Amino acid sequence: MTKDPHLLWGGRFAEPMDPRLDRLNRSLPADRRLWREDVATNRAWVAALEAVGVLTGAERAQLEDGLDAVAAQLEAGAAERADDEDIHSLVERLLGEVVGPLAGKLHTGRSRNDQVATDLRLWTMRAIARLDGALAALGRALIAQGRAGLDVLMPSYTHTQRAQPVRFAHWALAHVWPLARDRGRLEDARRRASVLPLGSGAIAGSGFSVDRVGLAARLGFAAVSENSIDAVGDRDFAIEAVFAASLAGMHLSRLAEDLVLFSSAEFGFVKVAEPFTTGSSLMPQKRNPDALELVRGRSAQLLGRLVGMMAAMKALPSGYQKDLQENNAALFETLDAACAGAELMTGVVQGLTLQPARMAAALDAEMLATDLADLLVRGGRPFREAHELVGALVRRAEALGLPIHRVPAAEAAALSPELPEALGRLGDAEAAVERRRAAGGTARAAVEVQIDAAAALFAA
Repeated sequence: MTKDPHLLWGGRFAEPMDPRLDRLNRSLPADRRLWREDVATNRAWVAALEAVGVLTGAERAQLEDGLDAVAAQLEAGAAERADDEDIHSLVERLLGEVVGPLAGKLHTGRSRNDQVATDLRLWTMRAIARLDGALAALGRALIAQGRAGLDVLMPSYTHTQRAQPVRFAHWALAHVWPLARDRGRLEDARRRASVLPLGSGAIAGSGFSVDRVGLAARLGFAAVSENSIDAVGDRDFAIEAVFAASLAGMHLSRLAEDLVLFSSAEFGFVKVAEPFTTGSSLMPQKRNPDALELVRGRSAQLLGRLVGMMAAMKALPSGYQKDLQENNAALFETLDAACAGAELMTGVVQGLTLQPARMAAALDAEMLATDLADLLVRGGRPFREAHELVGALVRRAEALGLPIHRVPAAEAAALSPELPEALGRLGDAEAAVERRRAAGGTARAAVEVQIDAAAALFAA
């Protein structure tokens, strides 16, 4: 065991850290991705320290030049080769190698507690912006496919059973609106992440009267934290971001599941482009939708990360505890994975080839049973009676081995005198979708309104 000369603490310790603790304590492999945020935080803090007289103008300039040099080293991969405790220790060590003992002034009036909270919030705000952009691109891809499939009819499904005819565009838009809600949640999460903890110290605030409002403005935060104890121990912003990302991951999974089904030989509604599929090591004919399956599987991991983060927080006392460090990797991995999943699904959706003939072949007259009941209602029947009569007609059609619109008029009239006339006015799947003209319905005009509204929300 040897004492690490680069630790940001240790003066009161006579013995070095046990290697077993050192391995668990060392967070650099996870938090080295925060180097840009840490350098930015340090730049802002240097300016704040000059303003309160801790640094001279010359010292500030020297430290800023030093941080430029450190950033260049980190951009070149210095963090990949380092074995420091964390990114904050690494940045200060590299700065010391550039500017000498002056680097020791950098940590005046602050703690790693408020420093890491600031870095994490900055990273989260930027990661949310990246994820939002990826979800927006996916939304635009779905809208484009919707426009292409505006006049393509397909079955909709409840309980994975054929339900009623819809436009392909209507199905595509059903996956756009969840993405719009995801983006709204991400914006809320970004707003709540935009609160500056820097200046809160370890728990009781800074010993120097730094301008925290100025710090917030310099770093791009909208507000400053109100309470130093809460500021260093709060990870609500991270959990909220992970929740929004994991819910987006669930929506990606549901889209993926639809496309797994629709691209199967049994459905054949769409074809997934070859670059998003793989083959079988045994069966030469196979083309597997692995991109979709991986997105679907990854969503479960995102949910697990969210539950793990909340479980880690639920019994922590106020203030900073080292348990919080364990949540950082979950934050990074969840936002990364959700963004990667959205980007992959965008490629899949853009590459889809619609198969209108297969969709049309899956439509059948039984899917118009609700329309038939509605026609009886328009003739004066209460809906419950109409529902019962049409159900009886479906049962009789099954017994005869015929679709409902081919049941002989005498057979239909035996159930109800109104049925033959209503069957004569039933029409086809196109007539059925056009009957649903209410907002949010399947009529062409209603779907066009949806497309326009969605396109405005997802404009580049």
